[in-house]
Amino acid sequence: MVTALPTAADRYTPVAIAFHWLLALMIVGTFCFGLYMVGLPTSIGKLKLINYHKWAGVTILALSAARLLWRLTHRPPADLPMPAWQAQAAHLTHGALYLMFFVVPLVGWAYSSAAGFPIVVFGVLPLPDFVPVDKALAQAIKPWHERMAWVLALLVLGHLAAALKHHFIDRDTLLDRMRPGRG
Repeated sequence: MVTALPTAADRYTPVAIAFHWLLALMIVGTFCFGLYMVGLPTSIGKLKLINYHKWAGVTILALSAARLLWRLTHRPPADLPMPAWQAQAAHLTHGALYLMFFVVPLVGWAYSSAAGFPIVVFGVLPLPDFVPVDKALAQAIKPWHERMAWVLALLVLGHLAAALKHHFIDRDTLLDRMRPGRG
């Protein structure tokens, strides 16, 4: 039996919902874009795509900072009743997701800086180097950006699986609390 939709007090704020879905789309899109782009041969076209990827990463970093500030100043709705281990897993996963929202783009920025490739957001706003130019450091950092992106992807998949489990198996209102335009 499906329970009633959550009330406004039981839902996330419209701003929190907007941050959630915008970042979800950007993170999934940027991850897929990164997978596509790394397999391309070196060319002017690939360099353009790398710049777009960097711009997306900087945008994700900025939105993540704004989202974290929002979250720190606005209480989320109370947890739904669930076994303690599930509540703990949810809190740990959310914490790890927030951490990766920052780690992945910052490691990418560090790699780009160490490799000597500046980030110029949208072609007009140059960002300072995050670390000094050092080709050996760049080679050491490069695989970490990919590894951390995969960690983020696995966390996103786990988060999605848990949300779908709550919706289709537990038949509770957890997913409805984050759905746009509900309640």
